[in-house]
Amino acid sequence: MYPLRILTRQPIRFVLTVAGIALCVILMLFLLSVYGAVAAGSVEYIRYNQADLWVLQRHATNILRGSSILTTPHGIVLRQVEGVEGVAPVLLFLTVVRRPEGNATIFLAGYDPACGLGGPPSLIAGRTVQSDDEIVLDRSFAARFRITIGDMISIRDDSLRVTWISTGTNAFVVQYGFTTLRRAQALLGYPNVVTGYLISVRRDHAIASVAAAIRADLPGVEVYDGPTFLNNNIHEMESGFLPILYAIAAIGAVVLTSILTLLLTVIILESRRDFAVMRALGSPDRFLRGVIFSQALILSVSGTVIASLVFPPFATLIEWLTPEVSTQASTAQSAAVAAVVLAITFLSAWIAIRRLRGIYPLEAFS
Repeated sequence: MYPLRILTRQPIRFVLTVAGIALCVILMLFLLSVYGAVAAGSVEYIRYNQADLWVLQRHATNILRGSSILTTPHGIVLRQVEGVEGVAPVLLFLTVVRRPEGNATIFLAGYDPACGLGGPPSLIAGRTVQSDDEIVLDRSFAARFRITIGDMISIRDDSLRVTWISTGTNAFVVQYGFTTLRRAQALLGYPNVVTGYLISVRRDHAIASVAAAIRADLPGVEVYDGPTFLNNNIHEMESGFLPILYAIAAIGAVVLTSILTLLLTVIILESRRDFAVMRALGSPDRFLRGVIFSQALILSVSGTVIASLVFPPFATLIEWLTPEVSTQASTAQSAAVAAVVLAITFLSAWIAIRRLRGIYPLEAFS
């Protein structure tokens, strides 16, 4: 195959170029998989606790980067609203875990285990909290500090025993921890304060009508149905995290375009006499353009295949070295990266092909 023979004239350059393309593809795959893990870990708590309604302080729209303060009397009123079947208070706040290696921040969630809502999404090992001196930790946080079930951790002046390791609770920059509502309120120092309430609505009542009744009885609160509240948090997560990923991915795409364009241009200049001979022999421009496009495809496909083989162990290594960084790859992500690489391939080839215009048949006899 003629395009491949041209590429392999310089085997070291060919290998280095394919390696560079593979690294760019790995970067894009890594960014997408990190985003997938963050998107899941940031809102899995909300998605798992399928409350019909979320009641927060007025003007609060989410729990990721928003503040909400309600009190125990709010819960008393909510339980009296017609159509309300269950009321589960939750208290969410950032706190510091003291470790010999240094302090670490967790997003502590205090909930009532008896209510059935507000707890951790998924169990890896252990059991849920049953008393005020117990805590559930995220798997990434526990791995980072080598904490196992049965260990004691210190939060402020209290010591809590780890009873459960959970998943779906890693929001990348911070991980969730779970304890009883009473313990969380004691740690915060305000025994009657909660962040909000998760409401279960009776099946013979419309969710919208119950929400309207809550707003009428408690004018100082915001009431969201489950899907709306989930979307609010997804939007908040994306607005704070996606711009960074887009910027890094754009840099990777520019680097990939530059690598391909530069190499193809160099090959055209080095093979200038060959292309002149082909033109002198009557080769159409379509054939010459096809040679350049074929070379671009060989390089990009080779790099993409290598990246797809290297990425899984690479992601595993990153998670082992930095447990707080989680990845979650999918077929859709791989397809998106492949589409971007294909577009970059054609763009780079089109830019490089413009060099063919300055090659004339008479150069073959010079």
